[in-house]
Amino acid sequence: MDMRTLLVIQHTESEFLGLMEDHLEGRGIAFRYVRPFAGSDMPGTAALADGLILLGGGTWGSTGAHAMPGLDREVRLTRDFLNRGKPVVAIGLGAQILCLAAGGETEPAPMRFTAGHCHRLDAEAMNGHMPERMPHAVFMRDRCRLPDDAFVLAEDDNGGDPAIFRVGDNSLGFTGHPGFKAAMFEDLILECEDGPDDPLPVLEQVRAMQHDGAAVLSQLMVGIIQVTGLMRPYDEKEKKRRTVIPIQRR
Repeated sequence: MDMRTLLVIQHTESEFLGLMEDHLEGRGIAFRYVRPFAGSDMPGTAALADGLILLGGGTWGSTGAHAMPGLDREVRLTRDFLNRGKPVVAIGLGAQILCLAAGGETEPAPMRFTAGHCHRLDAEAMNGHMPERMPHAVFMRDRCRLPDDAFVLAEDDNGGDPAIFRVGDNSLGFTGHPGFKAAMFEDLILECEDGPDDPLPVLEQVRAMQHDGAAVLSQLMVGIIQVTGLMRPYDEKEKKRRTVIPIQRR
């Protein structure tokens, strides 16, 4: 089987794929980080990758004075992936970008750092590979208003907000990071000047649930891979238009 290649848009120094990296590499799926905040050139087209991952944005949001620089450009790129039928996996601020690209909206909401759980709404979600209840850690500003044709797959236990949603047949949004590491949030807190107030109690909760999060991710990744189709064989037409992107490790 040919190797799939993913473009990963990183918005802060601290947030990366985390525990998802090993799961992708173990399945022979390559990925390349692009870091606009560090001067990396943002691709203008989806033609050079098989899929897109959009990471969180720290304290950047998608509305008003806190809107991330280059937001419109990323929305256009994400829409190009969707229009070409290529999968998008979006996390935190990335989920808001996916929402906008799919025809939804976003609305202002305060910066929040929360740790708890979310629960699936359908036992068949992600081809039956979504756990019934999952650790859910969110570091994000603003909120999605999903398009009418989006499907909410899981909700936050506390407020009932969408935790995981699907757009089209093969793209997924996560308001929390499915491959989170406690150290990632520690670094985010230090990196962000206008971060959450009194984050230490939440950080302790994140540390306490990291082991369960890693265990859940093993099952969840099966569903993510199946929904996105990242391990299905190429047909001849796909092979002709494919360009290889080498792995770039953080």
